[in-house]
Amino acid sequence: MSVVEAQPAAVFGCRPGVSGGICFLEEQLVLYAAGAACAQFHTEQRWHKFIPGREKSRGVRALAVSRSRRYLAVSEMAEEEPALTVYELTAEPPRRRRTLSAAELPARETVALAFSPDGRYLAAATGPPEAQLALWLWEKQRLLAVVRLEAADIGVCQVSFSPQDNAQVCVTGNGFFKLFKYSEGTLKQINLQKGEPQNYLCHAWLSEEEIICGTATGKLFLFESGELLWQRDVEYRKPPKELEEGTRAKDYVSSSDVSGEPTSEDSGSLQDSLPQISAVAAYSKGFACSSSPGVVLLFEKTNKEVYKESQEIWLPRDLFTTVPKLSGRQDITCICFSPSEEVLVVSTTKNQLYMFTMPSADYLKEESSHFEYLHFPLHSASITGLDVCIRRPIVATCSLDKSVRVWNYKTNTLELCKEFWEEAYTVALHPTGLFCLVGFSDKLRFISLLYEDMHVFKDFPVRECRECSFSNGGHLFAAVNGNVIQIYSCTTFENTNNLKGHSGKIHAVKWSADDSKCFSCDTHGAVYEWNLSTGKREMECVLTSCIYSSIALHSDSKIIFAVGSDQTLKEISESSVHHEVPAFDVVYTAVAVSHSGDMVFVGTSLGTVRSMKYPLPLCRDFNEYQAHAGAITKMSVTNDDLFLLTASEDGSIFFWKVCSKKGKILKREKEFEYAEEVLIMKSDIEEKSRTILDLQIRVKELQIENDYQLRLKDMSCYEKIKELEETFTQELESLKNKHQILQAEKDNQEMQHQLQLSELMNKHAKEMRDLESDSNQKLLMENEKYQELQVDSQRMQEEYEKQLHNLQGSKNRTVEELTDYYEEKLNEKSLLLEEAEEDMRQQLQAHEEIKKQIEEDEDREIQDIKIKYERWLIEEKESNLQLKGEIGVMNKRLNSLQKELKERNNDIEDMKLEQQNLQGIIKSLEKDISMLNTNIEKRTNTIQEKEKHIYDLKKKNQELEKFKFVLDHRIEQFKKQIESRENDIKIMQKQIHEMERELEQLHKENTQLKLNITQLQQKLKATDNELHKERQKKQNMEALIKRFKMDLHNCVGFIQDYKKLKAGIRELYTKYVQQLEMVEMEEVDTDLQQEYMRQREYLERNLAALKKKVVKDQEVHQAAYTRIMQENVSLIKEINDLRQELTVAHTQVHDLQSALKLTKKKQAIQDTAPSNETLSSPAVLRLNAQKENEKIIEMQLLEIQHLRDQVQEKGQGLEAQPLLYGMLPKLNLERSHKMHQH
Repeated sequence: MSVVEAQPAAVFGCRPGVSGGICFLEEQLVLYAAGAACAQFHTEQRWHKFIPGREKSRGVRALAVSRSRRYLAVSEMAEEEPALTVYELTAEPPRRRRTLSAAELPARETVALAFSPDGRYLAAATGPPEAQLALWLWEKQRLLAVVRLEAADIGVCQVSFSPQDNAQVCVTGNGFFKLFKYSEGTLKQINLQKGEPQNYLCHAWLSEEEIICGTATGKLFLFESGELLWQRDVEYRKPPKELEEGTRAKDYVSSSDVSGEPTSEDSGSLQDSLPQISAVAAYSKGFACSSSPGVVLLFEKTNKEVYKESQEIWLPRDLFTTVPKLSGRQDITCICFSPSEEVLVVSTTKNQLYMFTMPSADYLKEESSHFEYLHFPLHSASITGLDVCIRRPIVATCSLDKSVRVWNYKTNTLELCKEFWEEAYTVALHPTGLFCLVGFSDKLRFISLLYEDMHVFKDFPVRECRECSFSNGGHLFAAVNGNVIQIYSCTTFENTNNLKGHSGKIHAVKWSADDSKCFSCDTHGAVYEWNLSTGKREMECVLTSCIYSSIALHSDSKIIFAVGSDQTLKEISESSVHHEVPAFDVVYTAVAVSHSGDMVFVGTSLGTVRSMKYPLPLCRDFNEYQAHAGAITKMSVTNDDLFLLTASEDGSIFFWKVCSKKGKILKREKEFEYAEEVLIMKSDIEEKSRTILDLQIRVKELQIENDYQLRLKDMSCYEKIKELEETFTQELESLKNKHQILQAEKDNQEMQHQLQLSELMNKHAKEMRDLESDSNQKLLMENEKYQELQVDSQRMQEEYEKQLHNLQGSKNRTVEELTDYYEEKLNEKSLLLEEAEEDMRQQLQAHEEIKKQIEEDEDREIQDIKIKYERWLIEEKESNLQLKGEIGVMNKRLNSLQKELKERNNDIEDMKLEQQNLQGIIKSLEKDISMLNTNIEKRTNTIQEKEKHIYDLKKKNQELEKFKFVLDHRIEQFKKQIESRENDIKIMQKQIHEMERELEQLHKENTQLKLNITQLQQKLKATDNELHKERQKKQNMEALIKRFKMDLHNCVGFIQDYKKLKAGIRELYTKYVQQLEMVEMEEVDTDLQQEYMRQREYLERNLAALKKKVVKDQEVHQAAYTRIMQENVSLIKEINDLRQELTVAHTQVHDLQSALKLTKKKQAIQDTAPSNETLSSPAVLRLNAQKENEKIIEMQLLEIQHLRDQVQEKGQGLEAQPLLYGMLPKLNLERSHKMHQH
């Protein structure tokens, strides 16, 4: 075998549609189907272990784990045949215990499995078209019973055992719910289905007799002993507001990232969808079920034997996606509780796994909670691209699920993920790990890999890019555009080179180590080597019978490894295939070579991975590993040769550790150091700094608020302390008083106790004296008794010693006697044993001799019997041969006679048929003769009629030839007239356009003149008002001057009396000077206000009138324009009709000309003299049509003139309209106010 081995280290993928597809083996160990294997995942330590499938497995269909978590049953398809296998999980690694198969069962795939409570029995339900339920005693590989199920196309959905009864099985599916009991070697149905049949999708045992079932119409049925006990309709659940608002916000943010419009897949689906119970699982308090996409409902049992909803758990919103859709749109297919019921795990239709930690107490429950990912969001469709980075331990993948993901193969984590609007076909990572290329259906996008996001930096117009690759230096990248490889610069993003030469679709592009060369392969069997400096091919190897799917380069870039549709691995160098390794009935789909050049890995169409050593082996010398359930699309080896990464059509990604044959990890000469730099947007840094500042301000505010709250608490505590101190002081004073009282009582009691104690001490002393005297007397008496007893004890001890000595001697004597007796018996028995052994040896020898003689006698008898029966057999064979020969002769005679009889019968039947046919033919011929006679008579009549008609046609042809010249002349005249009319129409259209332009120009000039007129009118009104005011002021001043002159004249009369003069002047001053100033001020203020109000009212009236006029004019213009458009449309239709009639006339003329030519050839006599009576009806019709055309043209001219008149009227109306839009001159109130002040 090869030296290199690959061990699976991690898998990221989940196989959908697996019955019982997820289950717990321990409290923190989850088992689920991934690829063609079963994966074990530890939720805390985050490690993976694998249970590989059978050879050539196409994936797991159903899983079941025993209640003891010791055994695992797996149903899968291997080599196009179903396989049912039981594994023992306690072994390390898990080993295959039994493979179940039976001749009584047809080759059908098992779709549902279940272990009995004690793990001895296994129930298996097969799929349509013949759904069957089988019961196995799996340890002995014995099929106990089989029963046929009447299932629809969907078939069986679930099978399970009763939690307490090994013999009771429940099966549900489309249209049936059945309970079976195993007894006397058969499965008997114990329930009767009542009511309308339902599509039961799932069920679970709540107790020994209660079963909860979920249907496709959102109904829950609770059965007890097969009878319906409780029913409930579950409503369709809409996602909570947090998810909706989150998706809207995400949609708003992501609208600037990627161009394009989404297809509204989920529009209105939430309202139109019906609830569907797709999964149900039982636990100690009740059960959990999924009624709507993305939600799990928990039901708990109440006191009234009824289950009530207690909590709903939603799938989380996908934080990585930019598409405005909910992760909650996933249907939940499987629900599983951990052994302690602390963790709930679910799987969905989009290959995702979620977990939820159950609340430990009722007060911690929330009405609406959310799941979290079991490990990371996974691909849900075929993976189309995979690429490994050189400077960072990351790998990028893209899939048909429109997502791009970046994984870390060292830590087995997902670093970045983003969903786009289109499907991603290929991905390439920059050597620095900071950028990547992704090919979409419309563009090739250059994306920056930021710290927490992916940012589209540049778009390239490369449609349907299926392959792209960065150079090893990172300064160039290649992208496949159709049959051309385009080379771009990573610094200027310019297209530096185009490599043309492929005739098929390019499937792979690889760079040499020094980036001077490029290698590619296509679907037409071509492998090319390109020189990037010249852009030409340097090497080519074409094999048209092979469709290449992948290539890989050796470390020196001189050897190319290629795989394709011809089931071989080719080693190409110097334009020729040097070596081929067969694939042994599979197709190689991907190839990868280590950077050291001594390891080659290939992926197959069955999803297996093969590792081999370089140079390539000549025989089947490779290791094969079962991994994926679909064809491997991409595979790559990391830069340090420690990991192999594979991706498949089933949406799963495997990380393999490359190690030696002994399981040791390969060591490189130099340790490879990875970079740790990341990219981050400046806007993100600014946003984070702003958030930090906001948080710091918030922290300060919280600190101030906390200080304030602490001060308030200190104050309240201080007040409480004061209150407590006061209460304590009061209590202390009361306690002190009590203490003093108790102290006095204590002193009194102590005095009393001392007196009583002294009395008692005296009494005690007297009693002690009396007791001492009594005790002394008793001691003397007891001492005497003790001495007497001691003497008696010594005497008795001496007697017992004598008796003991005597007994010891008798014991020794008896022991000696017994030993002698038993030794004699032992000798006798040993002699008897030796004699028995000798007898046994003699009997064995005799038995062997007898056995030999019997065998010899039996051999002789067998030989004699064999010879005897062989003779009989030979005699019987000879007699059989003779009998066979006689039987063959008789059979031949019998067959020949039968054939002759059949031939005679056939001949008789043929003759009868021929006779009948001939009679029928005779009758039909007689009928035909009569019919032919009638036809001959009819034909003669028709021939005469046609000859008359031919004569008439000849006359008509002569007439038509006569009028041909006239029609030709008329047609030429009509053509000239039509051309002249069309020219006139064009000239008139030009004139109309010119008139419309002039009309528009006049409208503009009219509007400008109207604006000028209104401005001048307003100025004139303003000057008239000012003139009127000035005249009024002048009159007022003249009257004031007259009054002032009269008062001054009266005051001059007191010129001799200075006091009266002074008083008069003061009166004049007060009367005229102060009053004049007040009047002027009041007049100015009142004039300003009046002018302002008047101008405002005037403007408001004008504005309202103008608005009304604008609305009316718009309506009038709209009606006019629509009417004109309709008239134009009708005119165009009439012109088209005229043109059609003209074409019809041309065709008629052409037909007449052709008819005239034919008549010329047939007719030998030409009649030159035209007669007045030979006018034909078509010519008359044609003249009438010409007159109608002239009338139509005259009517069109009249209509055009009418339209011109209407246009002129509209123009005059527009000139007569008032000003629609304009601005009145502004009033300079401040300037007028200043002028009045001056």
